[in-house]
Amino acid sequence: MYTFKELQNIIEDNLSKIDLDISPIELYEPIKYTLSAGGKRVRPTLTLAACNLFSEDIEKSIKPALALEVFHNFTLLHDDIMDKAELRRNSATVHEKWNENIAILSGDAMSIKAYELLSDTEENHLKSVLKIFNKMAIQICEGQQFDMNFEEKNDVSEDEYLEMIKLKTSVLLATSLKIGAIVGGANENDAQNLYDFGLNLGLAFQLQDDFLDVYGDVNTFGKKIGGDIIANKKTFMLIKALEIADIETKLKINEILNLKEFDKNFKIKSIVDIYNKLEISYLAKNKMDYFYKKALNSFDLVNVEASKKEILFNFASNLMNRNN
Repeated sequence: MYTFKELQNIIEDNLSKIDLDISPIELYEPIKYTLSAGGKRVRPTLTLAACNLFSEDIEKSIKPALALEVFHNFTLLHDDIMDKAELRRNSATVHEKWNENIAILSGDAMSIKAYELLSDTEENHLKSVLKIFNKMAIQICEGQQFDMNFEEKNDVSEDEYLEMIKLKTSVLLATSLKIGAIVGGANENDAQNLYDFGLNLGLAFQLQDDFLDVYGDVNTFGKKIGGDIIANKKTFMLIKALEIADIETKLKINEILNLKEFDKNFKIKSIVDIYNKLEISYLAKNKMDYFYKKALNSFDLVNVEASKKEILFNFASNLMNRNN
């Protein structure tokens, strides 16, 4: 069995071998820039780890894993255009460093490159891998559209929000695990249980992200606290507050959200005070724990010896203990 760090290094090494020193440079240089910008390579590493549960030969899972990483970065590149984001991983986004047209075209090329890498999957697994990859790809688009819809929607429900983050975030994590399992020779039940493990872990992770944006420590969370509040982002925290608040408190929340000019610290403190009054942190932690336990229950059903599961179990545990 490989360690998680060893698998990350394998991904990093193989990513660097993708030939992008070709013409036209304006098309390929932004792709090279995007893929070299860092990141923990979590999704492709999970593909290798899932394969390693069922096979010592992880070589056959490398190309599908790279396809997932390239596709993931393609979605981030296009998301940054839609969000008009200036920074990604503390570096200028592609549309800021070059321009929007180049960013769109380079993103398109990345999506094609992902399928090129995926096509190197062993022939006996290619059809099933392609099917789940395509399903994931369209679901991410659906999730992004829902997220954009929510910007103009004032009555987003908890169920709608959970469906959005499932599509936008969780399905990629789940698919990474399932593809690794399939390539590694897992049976249908084990592959599906790993998918369910990833799906629910992704939900728990995103809910934790919402929580840490309000209650996290900036030194360990890695982002400024209160960014979602400043941006009026419809997170689980805000949706739940609007759902359970009395009329007076709900009016107060909307009044704060509708401020055109405001002191950022005042806005954050005002909303957090309401969250504290409504005990939103307790509700958010309960929902996180619910999905985390569902994830572990699915993982328990994967039929491999316990010692082989330690890497993925530790990954899940570390993911959910960033800064509670």
